[in-house]
Amino acid sequence: MPQSLTKIYLHIVFSTKHRQPLIDGRIEKALHEYLGGICRQLECPPVQIGGYYDHVHILCNLSKKITVIKLLEEIKKGSSKWIKTQGDDYGVFYWQDGYAAFSVSHLDLPPITEYISNQRKHHNEQTYQDECRALFKKYNMEYDEKYLWD
Repeated sequence: MPQSLTKIYLHIVFSTKHRQPLIDGRIEKALHEYLGGICRQLECPPVQIGGYYDHVHILCNLSKKITVIKLLEEIKKGSSKWIKTQGDDYGVFYWQDGYAAFSVSHLDLPPITEYISNQRKHHNEQTYQDECRALFKKYNMEYDEKYLWD
């Protein structure tokens, strides 16, 4: 094939450092828009972005020009710097070091998009840690609990 073609959807999840509830109503919408802008700039168009007070979910199409780790580095670095400019309350904002990224079939986009859109409702019933464990189980991902939570 004379050209390279890809269509790789990623569902990415990461938390604030120590799961501090710093993503409040004052910045939540703008943060999601900012994250989407970073994704678009890196040619990884977002499908859906959402989250809760202490974490975010990004569903995007991974560009053939960037690795997953570079995408996460740019997203976290850029958004962390931006959040700290949004007021004194956010001066202590940091993302956790790690992340989880899952490959997603195009057939699963509608339910995952809905899942990400309903994070507020979802987290009335489940903690971030339980949500991660359920995702790891769903995607058959091995993990060591002692290295998950920082």
